[in-house]
Amino acid sequence: EEEGRKIRKTIWMVTLLLAVVTAVEVALGAFWKEWFPGAWHLVKWTFIVLTLVKATYIVMTFMHLGDERRNIRALILLPYALFLLYLVFIAIWESNYVNRAWEMFL
Repeated sequence: EEEGRKIRKTIWMVTLLLAVVTAVEVALGAFWKEWFPGAWHLVKWTFIVLTLVKATYIVMTFMHLGDERRNIRALILLPYALFLLYLVFIAIWESNYVNRAWEMFL
């Protein structure tokens, strides 16, 4: 019973943390443009960072990587990080190509 109580407490803490971070994201999306009209690009980067924080916390908690040694975590997470960097590179590369095509033909 004590172990079940500990697990439930962990789940509630994860839920609370994710709810707070999500509420911050929603508040930023709803009000930032009105408060600081010139800093919308900062909001986008904030969304990306907060989303990565949430994803990392979910992986560390529910995949039980938080309990593993640092080398094991790196072994599991490094391929995902490299793949995400590759996807970002491809997205930027293709968006530059599309931008040049639009400028040339329109």
